Amino acid sequence: MTAPSPTHPQFDLEQVTRSYWRVTFENGPVNLIDPDTVEQLATVLTRVEDDPHLTVVVFDSSNPQYFMAHWDLTSDRERVATMAPGPTGRHPYLDNLLRLSRLPVVTISSIRGRVRGAGSEFVLATDIRFAGDRASLGQVEVGLGSIPGGGAMARLARLVGRGRAMEILLGADDFSGELAERYGYVNRVLPDAGLDGFVDAFARRIAGFDRTAVAGTKELLDRASLPPDDELDPGLRAFFATSGRPENAGRAKALFALGLQTPDGVELDLGRAVGEVSRTLAEEM
Repeated sequence: MTAPSPTHPQFDLEQVTRSYWRVTFENGPVNLIDPDTVEQLATVLTRVEDDPHLTVVVFDSSNPQYFMAHWDLTSDRERVATMAPGPTGRHPYLDNLLRLSRLPVVTISSIRGRVRGAGSEFVLATDIRFAGDRASLGQVEVGLGSIPGGGAMARLARLVGRGRAMEILLGADDFSGELAERYGYVNRVLPDAGLDGFVDAFARRIAGFDRTAVAGTKELLDRASLPPDDELDPGLRAFFATSGRPENAGRAKALFALGLQTPDGVELDLGRAVGEVSRTLAEEM
């Protein structure tokens, strides 16, 4: 029997100081999220939870064009369905996002490039989102025929309001960093060249504060603003029930033919492409 190939490490953890870490994501040409991502992120979260000195973690990407493109649509569905529950007792994908949002440290997403679907759900689970002026964000799942599964409805409704959450989720389009900032999807947008310096200075500022004061303030803010954990459970069940249905195979096929999950194909403008493919398929019916 051939031994399985070793899993490529997707998260590079740099201990900038004792109280400040940077975690950089890298997975293929467009930074897809897949079952390996889920398992490796769980390990990173455990390390964060177990460190008594840590105060702030910055998440960024090695790819300036793609922070986290979205879920890998070619992932092994059986493997995903049979993954062991995480510490919260939930599927590890949702477990990671719940743990991420409630870490006893401040989490910052430094967003350069595109972040959609599962990637958007990741950044929504972090505490603070700073974006470069070339960034774009979106929840494209409805355009692919499925329901978002990682808490996008619960988190976006609280961040941007019901109407704008409807626009983001049901429009399934890309939102520029500027518009995302105006809506409250991200905290603020910085010139791309200045993003790293700003985020690093902000993280170092928090890292210099007393950990007990930071963690205690965050915990109380979490109580006041985060959705209850069980509010996110129906979304993941709905995602599993709606993703990969035969009636939507034509959408995926058309998008893959246009270069889905490749760096120079429709990933560059996926929101527009999802809309155009859907219109074409509707007209052919």
